[in-house]
Amino acid sequence: MTVWFVPRDAAAKSMGADGIASALLARGEEVIRTGSRGMLWLEPLVECASERNGSRVGWSNVTVADVNEDRLDTDHPAYLGEVDLLTYLSRQQRWIYERVGIIDPLDPQDFQHHGGLAGLKAAMAMAPADVLEAVKTSGLRGRGGAGFPAGIKWQTVADQEPQPLRGQPSRATRHKFICVNADEGDSGTFADRMLMEGDPFSLLEGMAIAAYAVGADRGMIYLRSEYPEAWDILCGAIEAARSEGWLGESVLGSNFAFDVEVRLGAGSYVCGEETAMLESLEGRRGMVRAKPPLPAIKGLFGVPTVINNVLTIASVPGILARGAEAYAALGCERSRGTQVFQLAGNIAQGGIVEMAFGVSARELVEDFGGGTLSGRPVKAVQIGGPLGAYIPPDQLDVPMAYEALADAGAMLGHGGLVVFDDSADMAEQARFAMECCAEESCGKCTPCRIGAVRGVEVIDRLRQGDNIETQTLLLRDLCDVMKQGSLCAMGGLTPNPVLSALDHFAEDFR
Repeated sequence: MTVWFVPRDAAAKSMGADGIASALLARGEEVIRTGSRGMLWLEPLVECASERNGSRVGWSNVTVADVNEDRLDTDHPAYLGEVDLLTYLSRQQRWIYERVGIIDPLDPQDFQHHGGLAGLKAAMAMAPADVLEAVKTSGLRGRGGAGFPAGIKWQTVADQEPQPLRGQPSRATRHKFICVNADEGDSGTFADRMLMEGDPFSLLEGMAIAAYAVGADRGMIYLRSEYPEAWDILCGAIEAARSEGWLGESVLGSNFAFDVEVRLGAGSYVCGEETAMLESLEGRRGMVRAKPPLPAIKGLFGVPTVINNVLTIASVPGILARGAEAYAALGCERSRGTQVFQLAGNIAQGGIVEMAFGVSARELVEDFGGGTLSGRPVKAVQIGGPLGAYIPPDQLDVPMAYEALADAGAMLGHGGLVVFDDSADMAEQARFAMECCAEESCGKCTPCRIGAVRGVEVIDRLRQGDNIETQTLLLRDLCDVMKQGSLCAMGGLTPNPVLSALDHFAEDFR
């Protein structure tokens, strides 16, 4: 019997995937809901196979009428052939996303059939110290933007003694936490959401490995409130993992206890910063904490805490399953392994591309992305979210790697690329960056809280032609103060898009 695969990813659902699944079920077909393959310009992408794990053929931009009128055949103009052979997919190096779009995200058996749980089983056959060493050897760095080596952060937590929760007596039960920051607030980024909606067990598996390595007993996922589909899937996956014995008092039948819960954020962009997230999790307003102490020493409720991004933690099962050396063999220089790049903005083929570090921005935008959707020339690409620099076309050959981008005056951030064509006003985009900072600042430090407001005013005077030379110098000076004096990356990085717009697109300010 033919098996149909219809994505339940939020992007696909927004294009009518639920209606297509209902129409297929009404015909008596077997339907499996999966995540998205990451080719968002083709959604809803519907696939079918002669058996559940057989090769799949697909159709793009399917409608309910296509199903009801029985038009899904090889003569349909949207017929794609075998989906795995599409150039966009076959050129990728999928480690983190290897099961996304393939499995039912809430089916534990489907997860295991496609290689899931191999990393946790391998880790628990090792000593915790050896797991830590494997993560260090892999070269894994934080995928949330800072790029800090994950193994060093984990080692710091492992070296601490468990502590009672803040406010509890010293004789109380002692803990360590694994916290995953899933507050994916950067414009043009959606990799965390798609991973949680398409393969949530991989995130839970990675958290369990981290907990085993550092001696943690509790896990917390801080989820962006704008992700209701991810919330439903994560909650369902946690219940299924407990039933399977992957979480709880006896993980995989051992004496290792670890459990996970999900908490919703309240819409604050600054809670993407780790200490602001901790404040929010503890029931307070999300405001940045001064460091030290580091969260690895005194984190959530005052106990040692590992804080990693979704993609960082989801990288770990593959490292343990396939070997740290295999992971370290990918990438370039100090940027090892793969990164999930997200193509958005004015781009013909927006979506997910997982490649080893070192692929160029030009290859991502032109080869995978197909250039601009408008067909006009690329004017700029913003890399690393709304606080990232604008890269002009003649610099797009820069390798997508931490140090290479830093040398080019840019940053990798969460791996998002937002494309602008030659009709874009980059002075307007620079103003948007300052305005965003003014709106989202937690208000704790003066350079961010006041500097962003003054920045908007200076850019407005520049755009009105008010003493351009003086206002330009003032804007650069203000940006320097924000970079040097802000408490966290919110104020410290806001100058990046502003200065890059001034440097590369000065004519837009006149």
